[in-house]
Amino acid sequence: MERSSPNSMTRVEPALSDSAASPASSAVAREDARAALLDRLVCPNCHVALKWPANKETPACMDCHRVFVVRGGIARFVDEEHLASFGRQWNKYEVAHDDEDRATFQAKTGFSLSDLAGKTVLDAGCGGGRYCKVAAEAGAVVIGVDQSTAVEKASRLCGGLTAEFVEADLKRLPLRKESFDAAFSIGVMHHDESTRSVFDAVAEMVRPGGRLAVWLYRRNQWWQEAINAALRRRTTRMEPKRLERWCRRGAWLGGIPLVSRTLNKVVNFSNHPERENRLCDTFDWYAPRYQHHHTVEELCDWFRESGYEDLVVLPPEKTGRFYRWAYHNDLIIGSGVNVSGRRV
Repeated sequence: MERSSPNSMTRVEPALSDSAASPASSAVAREDARAALLDRLVCPNCHVALKWPANKETPACMDCHRVFVVRGGIARFVDEEHLASFGRQWNKYEVAHDDEDRATFQAKTGFSLSDLAGKTVLDAGCGGGRYCKVAAEAGAVVIGVDQSTAVEKASRLCGGLTAEFVEADLKRLPLRKESFDAAFSIGVMHHDESTRSVFDAVAEMVRPGGRLAVWLYRRNQWWQEAINAALRRRTTRMEPKRLERWCRRGAWLGGIPLVSRTLNKVVNFSNHPERENRLCDTFDWYAPRYQHHHTVEELCDWFRESGYEDLVVLPPEKTGRFYRWAYHNDLIIGSGVNVSGRRV
């Protein structure tokens, strides 16, 4: 397995406004992000430029002439389809915690916040935008993409920052290839029918020399996989309100100290300190139609086959002798395989 320290991203662009700046500075920062997005937007079918009318609300492909729509200030290129649960989830629950989100972002991307200033960064599967917020506050111009109405929550969360959002299919991104200094995807690709197809599409967005970081669900022991599959065959058919009631039980169990560290190795439920996060995380596990689990070796192969090198297998955030033993023996349900690499 290849392991090395990430190369720092060296491309430098004009400095961006601080997130705590005046309203005028915030407006300038948002305009910078909007300009970066418009410069990169293309037709997801033809990959050619879009023609924008005076009202800026119905861009059309200059080749196939397909018309898209801008609603609520967000360009929309797709219906939610199988990812509708994420729009419901991220718009309903308040799960952002600044210090925790910064720590998680750095752990799961391997990116140093000090290296992000002036870089253009793609969040592939941004959800409610908490990691977009982290990157934008560090000075990056961030484009967040999600195939659900969660982009509306993300836009509100990142108001005044250098971040813009697009509702689109990650397999058919409406963005110019090789136009980002860095990209990351945390816990998203495995919720599509084909994880590999999403990975390949996102990997093409990074310029040569840029870095990509991906976090996917880890494949657990066979008996854990069997129990999870049996439960999800039931939960994925539940109506959202009924599933939420079911998930409240998991959130309650996750607040019981001994149970939260033992039973959830058999049946998954979140043991986050905050009840709202536990409920959201448990719903996130049982609601989506697709949920694929992968191995480190598999993910590293995808990186290499897409032209990436200097691969880094990122360790889990949690420490402790027993946790690390269970993690390396694939016993932690909901844990991940986490790799970053540099595009050649």
